[in-house]
Amino acid sequence: MNHWKNTELGADERVAALMAEMTQAEKLAQLGSYWAKANVGSGDARVAPIEEALAARSGESEALALGIGHLTRPYGTRPLTPEEGRTELVRLQRLLTDTTRLGIPAIVHEECLTGFAALGATVYPTPLAWAATFDTGLAERMGAAIGRDMASVGVHQGLAPVLDVVRDYRWGRVEETLGEDPYLTGLIGTAYVRGVQSQGVVATLKHFAGHAASRGARNHAPVSIGAREMADVILPPFEMAVREGAVGSVMNTYTDQDGVPACADVSLLTTVLREQWGFTGTVVSDYGSIAFLRTMHRVAATDGDAARLALTAGMDVELPNTRCYGAPLAGELDAGRLDPELLDRAVERVLRQKLQLGLLDADYTPEADAGVGIPVDLDSPANRALARTVAERSVVLLANEGAALPLEPGRTPVVALVGPGADDPGTFLGCYSFPNHVLPKYPGHPDGLALPSLREALTAELPDITFVHEQGCEVSGGDRSGLPAAARAAASADLALVVVGDRSGMFGNGTSGEGCDAPDLTLPGVQAQLVEEVLDTGVPVVLLVVSGRPYALGGLAERCAAVVQAFMPGEEGGPALARVLAGRVSPSGKLPVQIPAGPGNNPGTYLNPPLGRFSEGISVLDNTPLHPFGHGLSYTTFGYEDLRIGQDGRVPTDGFVEVSCRVRNTGGRAGRETVQLYYDDPVAQVARPTQQLVAFDSVELEPGESARVSFTVHADQTSYTQDASGRGQRVVDPGTIRLMLGSSSGDIRLAADIELTGPQRRVGADRRLRHA
Repeated sequence: MNHWKNTELGADERVAALMAEMTQAEKLAQLGSYWAKANVGSGDARVAPIEEALAARSGESEALALGIGHLTRPYGTRPLTPEEGRTELVRLQRLLTDTTRLGIPAIVHEECLTGFAALGATVYPTPLAWAATFDTGLAERMGAAIGRDMASVGVHQGLAPVLDVVRDYRWGRVEETLGEDPYLTGLIGTAYVRGVQSQGVVATLKHFAGHAASRGARNHAPVSIGAREMADVILPPFEMAVREGAVGSVMNTYTDQDGVPACADVSLLTTVLREQWGFTGTVVSDYGSIAFLRTMHRVAATDGDAARLALTAGMDVELPNTRCYGAPLAGELDAGRLDPELLDRAVERVLRQKLQLGLLDADYTPEADAGVGIPVDLDSPANRALARTVAERSVVLLANEGAALPLEPGRTPVVALVGPGADDPGTFLGCYSFPNHVLPKYPGHPDGLALPSLREALTAELPDITFVHEQGCEVSGGDRSGLPAAARAAASADLALVVVGDRSGMFGNGTSGEGCDAPDLTLPGVQAQLVEEVLDTGVPVVLLVVSGRPYALGGLAERCAAVVQAFMPGEEGGPALARVLAGRVSPSGKLPVQIPAGPGNNPGTYLNPPLGRFSEGISVLDNTPLHPFGHGLSYTTFGYEDLRIGQDGRVPTDGFVEVSCRVRNTGGRAGRETVQLYYDDPVAQVARPTQQLVAFDSVELEPGESARVSFTVHADQTSYTQDASGRGQRVVDPGTIRLMLGSSSGDIRLAADIELTGPQRRVGADRRLRHA
């Protein structure tokens, strides 16, 4: 047995023994990847418009001859059953274990943004919907379910979560994010990481860092933000997932900040990530980003230059195929332009991860790793139940002033069900779901899933209501021919339920999703006109928006009897929405992004100092949102009382403060309320937001029931970047801090000041990141 396969030895000794046996060419192979795709670039196999630039330089036998670091998406590239995928995966791993000199298996990675992106696997709600639950425990359970399914068929690494903090709602990938608040993003994202990695699967943070702040909300664009915004808004979620989630991998962003591409940024990939935060995993390239150093950023003259820059910065693995880390990188080493220790550094990281995954153990077999012979159900009843729970918890009731919800047969025996999302379950799915990501390239292929539409779910949930359906219009396009029929259907009903929003896709094949950036926040196509036509009938209207980004609803929402927001709630979205609309489930979701009033209300996240808020008379542009961050109503009401602040309101700059209040269900139904704690630092050395989330928790209460909700907050959580010349230079200032408890950032119920006492403290990567 090879010395490095001996599991009784320590990891350091095993990795060192293996590296001692490797040639330079074999080491380079461990930093590369292979995408086993037939007809790359052909019409039926393309996944991305830049795919030709991502294609392998060689065929399968040559690409795998010396081993390989990663196998790219064996399940998520084309429609394969689990058994077909297992067979193909075992074939590839057997080539590596049986025909290469060292016999080292590959790490297998897949997308898992809304669940395992494979044919017939559960499609969970989008990450924006996870964030709307404000429920870290639920996110962790979902992550564990996704990790378990991937592990059951031999997948070792998942390319999620996205921890980009939304800065401009027009960006196409808003649906992939956890919203506009770094604290909420960090907590939900870290919980997902813990869940995935509890199943022995490596999670991957992306996109490190700043992708969502791209100029003009364009996919693949430079980032125009300062070092302080980067440090205080963009980086904290990544830091939390590294330090508290012990994440195993990080993926770079395509963007450049102040002219420095992230893929070649040693201060980002090494100084901050590894030296300050203590990250010990692997950094993998977003697909093609090393080559983009030459073609898109133009900081490299050749692929060898690009490889040298990336490896020096701290980029360990090139995905999805080996292009720059093969012969071009070998040329740099042979010419003496690259220190061989940098090669060894990256190889050691990859091998250590393979060892942790069990791929270097003597008893490893491809068949056992892929679960061959073990029955698997990638869309089990337990999965679907969990997907429905996440969907139900994510539904946000924006307004219900007309008390039109919940729907009741006695009040509304006939309901006109109108809009492009009313009978299309595809509107519930995100861009990285297998049906939307891959199957459009295979027209006519079955989804492999039960996907009930809202119309089907409502008919089953409310059999005593007659639902009259008219589509009215498509999600996009200018065809208005169906609008009159929709208005007639509404006029003949007791209530109209109008379902509008997005159809997610990739690179322009949808209204939301990667590459589907929006010029403004108007509802796509003629959907706003559809809503107006129905409103003009005078029939009470419930507006249901199913979308991947927030859309401007000012002028429409005010005329509706009720407004509901769902952020692509997944395969169980239909039943989940039906249960909420019928009152079987009381809505409890909270907005992770604001709902703008006007379509040009951009960028408009809530993290603004006074100068960033509307100042009447100074500008005619009012950026006040229609609904603020954290907003979300219930079918019941909640009262807040008895605010208590511990430590007599005097807290050392290195101490804790205890904050609590009593929450009471003051309505007639059971409900779930998420209590949110914000803070304001009214006098600081730099301009700071007037509100920033610092803690949250949920409580379920019966009518008349109350409970005390308590938080323990460390002074470190008020820290900010004082010195913008370097990342991570943060301070905690003495002085007054305003604490605010409420149902949203715009509905503060209780507030009090505390005094941070003692000297100013400089804090680093050892600071407290979260409340207790």
